[in-house]
Amino acid sequence: MDFKAEIGKLLKKEHLPQELLQAPPNPDMGDYAFPCFTLAKEYKKSPQEIAKDLEKKLKPTKSIEKITANGPYLNFFINKTAYNKEIIQAKTARKKRNGKVITLDFSQPNIMKPFNIAHLRSTMIGNAISQILTYEGYKVIKINHLGDWGTQFGKMMYAFETWGEKTSLMKDPMHYMTDLYVRFHKEAEADPSLEERGREWFAKLEQGDKKARAYWQLFSKLSLQYYDKTYKRLHISFDSWAGEAFYEPQLKPTIELLEKKHLLEESDGALIVNLEKYNLTPCIVRKSDGSTIYATRDLAAAIYRAKTYKFDKNLYVVDVRQSLHFQQVFKTLELAGFPWAKDCIHLAFGTMRFEDGVMSTRKGIIIFLEDVLDKAVESVEKIIEEKNPHLKDKKKVAEQVGLGAIIFWDLSHDRLRDISFSWDKVIDFNGETGPYVQYAHARAASILRKTKAIKAKAAYEKLQAVQEKELLKQLSLYQEAIAKAAEQYKPSILAKYLITLCQVFNDFYEHCPCVTEPDKALAAARVKAVEKTKVVLKEGLTLLGIESPEEM
Repeated sequence: MDFKAEIGKLLKKEHLPQELLQAPPNPDMGDYAFPCFTLAKEYKKSPQEIAKDLEKKLKPTKSIEKITANGPYLNFFINKTAYNKEIIQAKTARKKRNGKVITLDFSQPNIMKPFNIAHLRSTMIGNAISQILTYEGYKVIKINHLGDWGTQFGKMMYAFETWGEKTSLMKDPMHYMTDLYVRFHKEAEADPSLEERGREWFAKLEQGDKKARAYWQLFSKLSLQYYDKTYKRLHISFDSWAGEAFYEPQLKPTIELLEKKHLLEESDGALIVNLEKYNLTPCIVRKSDGSTIYATRDLAAAIYRAKTYKFDKNLYVVDVRQSLHFQQVFKTLELAGFPWAKDCIHLAFGTMRFEDGVMSTRKGIIIFLEDVLDKAVESVEKIIEEKNPHLKDKKKVAEQVGLGAIIFWDLSHDRLRDISFSWDKVIDFNGETGPYVQYAHARAASILRKTKAIKAKAAYEKLQAVQEKELLKQLSLYQEAIAKAAEQYKPSILAKYLITLCQVFNDFYEHCPCVTEPDKALAAARVKAVEKTKVVLKEGLTLLGIESPEEM
């Protein structure tokens, strides 16, 4: 039962706007309040008089037990028996498909580069958004637009030709390719001509040179095998792995389309879309050496997605530093006459920084994600060994809690904020953290195991303690938190909701015992509240891509 909607029906009879309903600052004043200030001009009365008149007109219902005027407000009191029962028994089912399709581009690692801690942001934010939107009824097409084309391949080919050795490459592919990439840029600082050698190798790749293609296939294959391990560990999957290389055959037709639309100009031998009148720098679609850049490939990708998926929204979860790039691409698509260009949205996120600065593969300033995950798991294993050495499946729980700590730490931040990577913050299991939420879930599971013997019928009307009311109030806000997270594309809204719910639940746990409560009908109602809390915590964590251990 939607109590707010029930009040809305009463207000509708008097032609009063339901959207003005609000929660009073003091629960003793009612569950919802309607401010009468906005009616004063129309009714030619004071807000206090209007509230009194409405008090007489509007009659209580089964769900709304009392309606009272309090100064300029009309306050509504919900039937607590019905309210408590409704909140606890309401199902948290995913919404039915709404027929809308969303393409969601996230993760996007660059082939030959390690999956470092900075990749965590796009990967986990994108995964959480996909699950939240799916929960809300959208059909989400998860796309991993791999960085598997571009000048970096030319650089790696030159580096491997000059310094590489295949046995070492096959032994530890990702670390070896990283070392070669770092070496190339160090050597290029002393000899800038190496940059030109790299461009030459990439031009060969675009022209179909057999040796260049063979290198590209080898480097791509080894990189994907490496990425797959991490994705499986994080329980992440994709519907499409179409990276930049996938769109290579579509680049020429894309450029021709822009030419037909009279959008292209020549500038120093390059082809550009002049966006000066829109206060944007030019969008380069072909460089002076004839090669394309990632803007060309993003244009081709957007056109392909519109034709293939017929999306309602086309979302990109990409670093905020690419904001200008997406402004250029979206404006170019708009000028090319695509009406869906307005539905392309860049979901920017803040950068991940070392305490010493921004991570850079070129400079060798990298934290491998696998090392971070391993260290988190090892830290949790030590804590478990100290606090609960007899815990079953210790390694499994350590993996769940370790990964949960890293993921929740990222997602609990507003995605637009920059994050400074610090081991102390990441591996801090106290306070507003993933393990804190996971532990609350495990505590709820423990209570339910201990109260199996309580068979009394739940007396929901007896849940009147402050802590009980607050827990029910928080549980009632769950669906709203998911809806807001979906609307704003911000998993942090759901993460923060779960933290608040845990804080309220822990207060409830301290003051409202289930096992030792002599009133079995009240105890049974409390158990039902714990049961609902456990369901919400588990489902909320799942939407964020985090597992929920039954014991910790």
